[in-house]
Amino acid sequence: MSSFRLELKNTEFKLPKLLILEAKKRDEAEAIVQKIEKYERSEKASSTVDQHKIDLIEIRKQQEVVGFAVNLEDKKQQKEKIKNLANDPPSKEILEFLKSAQEEAIARPSVTPKKFSTTATNESINLFTSNGLHCILTHQITNLDVDIQPHRKEDLEIRSEIFNTILSICKRLINLNFCQLYRYRYLSTIIDCYPRKGCISSTLTKLKISVESLEDYLTVLNGDLYCLSTLIINIKHIRYSLSESGTLPILPSLKCFSLFSLESTYYYDREVIPLLHRMINLEELTLFLYAVRWQSTFIDGVQLQDQIIMRLPQLNKFTFSIYTTDCCYNKDVNFEFQPNKDLGRSFTHKIFRQVASYVHINRLGTGGDSHVYSLPYEFEDFIHLNNSFPGGMFNKVVRLKMLDAFPFEHTLFKTVSDSFPQLKHLIIWNDKPQERKHCSSVLNVFPHLILLDLLGAHMSYAEELLYNTNSILPRLHDLHIQYESLRMITNNFTIDVACLNCNKLRKLNLNEVTVLPENFHQYFPLI
Repeated sequence: MSSFRLELKNTEFKLPKLLILEAKKRDEAEAIVQKIEKYERSEKASSTVDQHKIDLIEIRKQQEVVGFAVNLEDKKQQKEKIKNLANDPPSKEILEFLKSAQEEAIARPSVTPKKFSTTATNESINLFTSNGLHCILTHQITNLDVDIQPHRKEDLEIRSEIFNTILSICKRLINLNFCQLYRYRYLSTIIDCYPRKGCISSTLTKLKISVESLEDYLTVLNGDLYCLSTLIINIKHIRYSLSESGTLPILPSLKCFSLFSLESTYYYDREVIPLLHRMINLEELTLFLYAVRWQSTFIDGVQLQDQIIMRLPQLNKFTFSIYTTDCCYNKDVNFEFQPNKDLGRSFTHKIFRQVASYVHINRLGTGGDSHVYSLPYEFEDFIHLNNSFPGGMFNKVVRLKMLDAFPFEHTLFKTVSDSFPQLKHLIIWNDKPQERKHCSSVLNVFPHLILLDLLGAHMSYAEELLYNTNSILPRLHDLHIQYESLRMITNNFTIDVACLNCNKLRKLNLNEVTVLPENFHQYFPLI
């Protein structure tokens, strides 16, 4: 099962200042609910708390014990009340309690986290349509954040139904964040049964969502979201769609658009560009894309100006990171790739305040890559860093993937450690061994690195990063590595344990199941 969190804001409940209820059995909870409902019908239930901030502190279920805690703090000057609802569904009892509990309460000190957690099952969908929550969602909720932790493939369909249900019943919804609270999860939703026209909230102005494909994205745009002014979307796959560019809806209300996609797409020119042309009043644009082309040119400033900027007259802010792979597999074709100096000079429009770029040609000269990005770099991801990387300062990047057909030497890792001071996840794909063994006294320092993936890397990169004579990784606790590489760098698990950056590892992912030596756990004491 997977759990998701909801944060519901701008709601109003009739609650006392500090409540906590513990019900050891379901029937006891039901009895209490009956008392609550009876009390709600009394005259006292008609009074509301106008000058308070309702702060739901903790609701949790452990075995058969259900705990509730609600704290109201006086805020006389605060007009807008922020409330966080918590529940462990599908219990109607808890919903009713949160709505109107006035009796059977015992005061206790407040504790923190503010969460609404549940199980992503069909019962979760019923939860949204239950009488208590349905009324709140329909008439009061204006801001809603939904987080779903991935676990099963079947949850994809359930997420779709939950999304559609929210759009159908939340008639005052203004801001919806659906599964984009934590981008590192890359959790997508299939929009295959969109609510029929006329059933969607006409008040929604901001939507953040991750979807599976371009078709899901187009389904969202073809809905009744005509008031949408901000759309932030993460698309897993940008592939060929059946929609013709002339049939795409015009989005005159859209002022801010962000498109993020980590996976490569062959349809940048056919799919992405026509979509942008429909956003005729767009003022802010953010693009994170990886485009693949065939015997063409790298995406540069001239193309961005002609295809995007000149077609969007209201555009005043353009943030981007665009990686291009240009393929030419015919060795008999003399194909010239654009040099980096020309690529950099192509960004002449005033909207390009500061831009960095680099070009990288493969060993055979039959393909090349380019990366152009606006500065300061605003994204948490940096993809396919290669030996042509010029360095810089990327304070927001926490996830990095390195990829090349040329070996990565120690000097490049030093550049990487200096350029990405907040790096937490590092993935290396390179099967070419280092040619120059480390002989410098300068160490690579990755103070925040917690995950290192070397499954696609030559053994020499394990030496480069796991030997503490080469690198310092004080927080590393998740390592993905080939068992043979691990065996070789430890000399069949005979070298001094103190030589490795592995004393804090809690997770170890090996590419094969094998019989481990007896002293294996001496190297990984926390596993």
